[in-house]
Amino acid sequence: MSSLLVVEDDGSVRNTLVTFLELEGYQVEAVSTTREAIERLAAKAYPIVVSDIYLDERTGLDVLDAARHANPRCAVILMTGRGSMETVMRATERGAFEYLAKPFELDDLLETVKRAETTLAAQEEEPEQDIDDLPETETIGFSSPMVDLYKTIARVAGTDATVLLEGETGTGKEMVARMIHRMSRRASQPFQPVDCGSIAPTLLESELFGAKKGSYTGADRDRVGMFEAANHGTIFLDEIGDIDFGFQLRLLRFLQEREVRPVGADRVIKVDVRIVAATHRDIAKMVEDDKFRDDLWFRLNVVRLRIPPLRERGADVEHLARYFLKKYNSRYNLETKLVESGLKAMTAYTWPGNVRQLQHMMERLTILAPDHRIDNEAVRDAIEATDSRERQTETLADAEAEQIRRVLAAVNGNKSRASRVLGIERKTLYRKLERMGLA
Repeated sequence: MSSLLVVEDDGSVRNTLVTFLELEGYQVEAVSTTREAIERLAAKAYPIVVSDIYLDERTGLDVLDAARHANPRCAVILMTGRGSMETVMRATERGAFEYLAKPFELDDLLETVKRAETTLAAQEEEPEQDIDDLPETETIGFSSPMVDLYKTIARVAGTDATVLLEGETGTGKEMVARMIHRMSRRASQPFQPVDCGSIAPTLLESELFGAKKGSYTGADRDRVGMFEAANHGTIFLDEIGDIDFGFQLRLLRFLQEREVRPVGADRVIKVDVRIVAATHRDIAKMVEDDKFRDDLWFRLNVVRLRIPPLRERGADVEHLARYFLKKYNSRYNLETKLVESGLKAMTAYTWPGNVRQLQHMMERLTILAPDHRIDNEAVRDAIEATDSRERQTETLADAEAEQIRRVLAAVNGNKSRASRVLGIERKTLYRKLERMGLA
C-alpha cells in the first residue's frame, strides 16, 4: 500500500478521508493548508497526493506543482465543489492524475487511488513540462456531468481529431466547440461556424465550397467558401444531421481528401481544417433508417461528446442564474435580487430549453420582475408564459402588447435587445409592432 498526503481545509472532510483511507490499509498524513502541504512535499516525495483545490490564499494547483516538482511521477488527485473549465484544463495540463467533483462517494475515491497505484507501477518516469496560462472561457458548471465533460475536452482539444457534439437545443454546443478551438494549437487561426440546418440545400454547396463568378444565377463575384475561409483553423458544422442526403456524399469526400472545388471552378484547393460537428438528432438512429450515410457517420464519429441537458445538472442552475443576474443587472444598470423562493422554483423546473432558456428567462426577469425581486411567483409566471407561448390566443394580445411596451421602455427602444429579452426574432418583433401601430 502507498503512503498518501491528504490536503483538505475542512476538518470533518479531512478526518473522514484519513479514517477511510487508513481503514483501507494506506499510510496517510494530512494537512490543512497549502503552506503545510508544500513544506511536507519539500521534505518527502509522496507517490500519491489527494488535495482540495480551493484552500486558502493559494490553491491545490500550487500543491500539484510542488508535488510534481518533488516527484515527477506523483499522482495528484484534485477535489473541488467549485470546478470550472479553467481549473480542469490547468490541472490536466499540469499533470493531475484525476479530478473529482464534490460530493463524491468514498468508493469512487478508493477506485481512483487504486488506479493511480496501478498506473504508477507501470509508467516510466517522465519530466515535468511547463505550460502557459490557458485562455478563459464563459462556461459555467460545477456539477459532476460538466466536470466529466471538461476532462474529456481537455484531452481532445490538443489533437486534430474530428469531434461530434451531441446535445439538446440550448445546451451550448457552439460554446463547447469554441472552447475546443481556443484550447487547440489552432487557436490563433479562424473559427468558422456554419448552421447547416438554416441553409437551403441548393445553397449549402456554394456556402461551404465557394463559387466562381457566373457559376449560377446571381453569382456576380467569386465567393470564398467556409472551408477555405477556415484554412488552418476550425470549422463548426452545426446541425449536421439536417444536411440533405445527397449532399452528404460531397461532404464525405471533403473529409477524406481535405480539398474543395468551388462551384464552377476547374481546380481543387487543398485546405487544412479541423472539423467539429454538432447535432440535436440521434444520427445513429438516422443511419439505421437510411437517412444518414453510415460512411459519413464513421468519419464524423471519431470523438463523440454528449453535452448534458440542464435537467441533469441541477447543481448548476443556481450558479448559472446568479451569473446571468449579475450580467444583466450590470448591462441594464439595475439591482434586481434573486430570493430563495425564486431559486427553489428554478431548481425544481426541468428546463426543456436548457441553458439558453434559463439565460433568456433571467434577462426578462431582471428587467420585468415586480419590485425587482425574482421570487417564486415571478419565476412561475415566467415559466408559464414560456411554456404557453405557442398556445397564446388573441385574448392575450393586450397582455403581450403591454409586455412589449415595458421591455422597449426598459431597453430605451433598442429593438435588437428587446427581441432578445422577449425571446423572439427581430423580424417577429417588427411584425408585432406593426400590428400595434408602433413600428
